[in-house]
Amino acid sequence: MGVTDPAGPVMDRDEVDRALARLGAEHEAIETSLLALQDHAGRRLLEGAELTGVTRERWAATEASITLLWAYFDAYTAALRSAREIRSRRRWSSREDLVELTELLRGEGVTVPGGTGKLSESFSLGTLVDRMNELYASSLDLVVTADAVWSALPARIDLLAAELQRTRKLAHSVGVRPGEHPAGDDLERITRTLTKLREDVVSDPLAFWVPAEGSSAPGGGRPDTTVYDREARALEDVRREIDAVLTVRQDAEARLIRLRDVLSRADRTLAEARTARGEVLAKIAATEVPVVSGPPTVLQEQLATAAEYRRHAQWHRLSPLLESLEQKAEDELLRARESLTAVTAPLAVRAELRGRLDAYKAKVARHGLAEDPLLMERYDAARRMLWSAPCDLRVAEQAVLRYQQAAAEQFGAPRVPEQHGPEDRKGEHA
Repeated sequence: MGVTDPAGPVMDRDEVDRALARLGAEHEAIETSLLALQDHAGRRLLEGAELTGVTRERWAATEASITLLWAYFDAYTAALRSAREIRSRRRWSSREDLVELTELLRGEGVTVPGGTGKLSESFSLGTLVDRMNELYASSLDLVVTADAVWSALPARIDLLAAELQRTRKLAHSVGVRPGEHPAGDDLERITRTLTKLREDVVSDPLAFWVPAEGSSAPGGGRPDTTVYDREARALEDVRREIDAVLTVRQDAEARLIRLRDVLSRADRTLAEARTARGEVLAKIAATEVPVVSGPPTVLQEQLATAAEYRRHAQWHRLSPLLESLEQKAEDELLRARESLTAVTAPLAVRAELRGRLDAYKAKVARHGLAEDPLLMERYDAARRMLWSAPCDLRVAEQAVLRYQQAAAEQFGAPRVPEQHGPEDRKGEHA
């Protein structure tokens, strides 16, 4: 290609020397980077791997970019060598030398193979450096990304797979097997998933990469561990379940004894509630007393099943049954206690009215009014109602209230306000 007049003024000797020094430094830096890329472990792995998916497509394009990058570098090297040869012809470069150097260093006189279907392209050395930097950055990004995934995920998957094998042996020892226990099925599913995950990571690492937002650095981002993390959590859940089965094997008898005790206490409380209901119906009139149900036979049946599982060392079946039974037994004891409380509520109301009546009688005595006829009459009326059976709580409460009002008038205090009956005062005495 002939020499043409360069755009802009002709460079002087100092400008040429400074440009050659800068281009030489850039050449050395580019060469170092290219050799490092060539020796990068990730690039060697990509060359030898059987790739699939997005990684295969992007690596094919990157290989072409790396080939073009070396072609650009060779052209850059040749142009720099030519410029140095021209400059070294004589100590004081002639006008013709400077014109030629200016064209070579600033003009678009560097011809390189075309990278986009063209036979060749011409660049300035500055533009060529920019193109090489772009190709290098994109190539390095892919290599570093693939290497980061391969360095992180397969090793972690292998460690998890080893833990999975230990868990499977332990599960088998306590009867947790596929088709017989959900945890056994989970172990089989985790095994299949991890095997497939490792194959996919090795053949298509770029599919497991999450780029960092706003980052332009090569390899900016992190490996996508979503599937791995999910299976690790699933394995941890299985381990906890197997630990629970092992715990059952160790303390099954003690837990069964506690279960029998809780259910026995619930039965006794229900029996007490039924007895108390009869007492309430006999002693309290005009009130609704809830019916007390009998103990649920299904819990006793399940308890017998649990004991059978223990005798036959079926720990994987006993574990969930015991957990369920323990919760149901506690619920049953709570229900029995609530039933007893509900049944005896009228007796509690009567006891509260008796206490209030006696408290006012003591207050009347302190005021020297114990012999007051009206107060004595009203006290006796209220007492007869509260200590007779059956007791009408609504009428008895009104009698206590009349005694309080009469006493308050004798004390010179304002009248006690009207109050509602026991059915409306549940919240007050709760």
